[in-house]
Amino acid sequence: MTRQRAFIVLKAVCLCLFLGLIAVSPTAAEEDDETWDFRWKNGFKLDSPDGNFKLAFGGRINLDFTFPSADSELDSLFGPFEDTSDIRRGRLVFSGTVYERVEFKIEYDFAGGDADPTDVYVGIRDTPAGNIRVGHFFEPFSIEQHTSTKYTTFLERALPNAFSPSRNVGIMLHDTAVDRRLLWAVGVFRESDGFAFGQGDDQLNLTARIAGLPIFTDDSHRLLHLGLSFSRKDRGGDGGSVRYRQRPETPFSPRLVDTGSLAVEAVDVVALEVAFNAGSFHTQGEYMQASVDDSTLGDPSFDGYYIQAGYFLTGEHRPYILGRGGFGRIKPRSIFGKEGGRGAWEIAARYSTIDLTDGAVAGGELEDVTLALNWYLNPVTRLQLNYVTAEVVDVGDFDSLAARLQIDF
Repeated sequence: MTRQRAFIVLKAVCLCLFLGLIAVSPTAAEEDDETWDFRWKNGFKLDSPDGNFKLAFGGRINLDFTFPSADSELDSLFGPFEDTSDIRRGRLVFSGTVYERVEFKIEYDFAGGDADPTDVYVGIRDTPAGNIRVGHFFEPFSIEQHTSTKYTTFLERALPNAFSPSRNVGIMLHDTAVDRRLLWAVGVFRESDGFAFGQGDDQLNLTARIAGLPIFTDDSHRLLHLGLSFSRKDRGGDGGSVRYRQRPETPFSPRLVDTGSLAVEAVDVVALEVAFNAGSFHTQGEYMQASVDDSTLGDPSFDGYYIQAGYFLTGEHRPYILGRGGFGRIKPRSIFGKEGGRGAWEIAARYSTIDLTDGAVAGGELEDVTLALNWYLNPVTRLQLNYVTAEVVDVGDFDSLAARLQIDF
């Protein structure tokens, strides 16, 4: 075992020991014959008797397998497409609130042999200006991005997600209104690498999102979601650049369309989003456009969209998370293996496209059709099967069968 991996394991063990000590150590509340509530609710939860402290510990494992094929044109450009298996995600997370008003989250991904921060932040709730969050987290952009990969219908997010600003270090102000059916968020972020390191005076993003529910029933069986996101990427300094590229909607594939690194002044990215639930049927779509501010490139504009639909064969529905503007955990009506339960079964289809060619940039155009079959054995375990057929326009075709076994808590 290398020193780096040993250090990663040591950190994980220390985190688990710390959480165990919290769960079993005596507290001041216990001295008053009151005990903390330690329970399982799709993860380990620990609450103080007075409600001042709410802690949670969890994790996630994604085991992915892909079986791709491509025609000779793509083989000649990208090399052979080989069957692949890997631990796509292996995460540990510790989160909660302390003294009611302060929230925190620490999540690291250990897949790939190193420790990459995903969500690491601290927030203050219910200030006069709204809720404040500081740290490394997703910028407020897109309904699909604000639906965790634990709960997305397909293995991969849709092609236009290439335009979405990802997790970066920043400060965000956010809040809800109208019984939490309307949400807004705005933040300033510094472009960061995979270890949350960012540097430079002209690598800032100003990102905002507003979304609402004109139609919503309390259990989200029936809803209509509408949203708008905007991000201004300032790249005016020396070395400022952007790059848009995308793989077909399957893990481990090479990126088949790519603008290359573009030295630009700024980029404006906008997204329109819509989602609809009607009982066991659900549909969702987004349109995204990135407008590049650089006359030497001809001020190119890139765009993409997707539309998807799904149906639960066993009668479940897709739950919506108020205050986040995204979808949450599927809860099967019966648990597989319990009293003859069969879990939840879902079928879904999606069409998506992205065009990275405009002006002086010839990044290519990619179209995908993805079919999905999802089996939710229980609320924390699911098996996903995706078939993807894709075309790099005027270049070649790609097909893949992909599977994922997931447990998250």
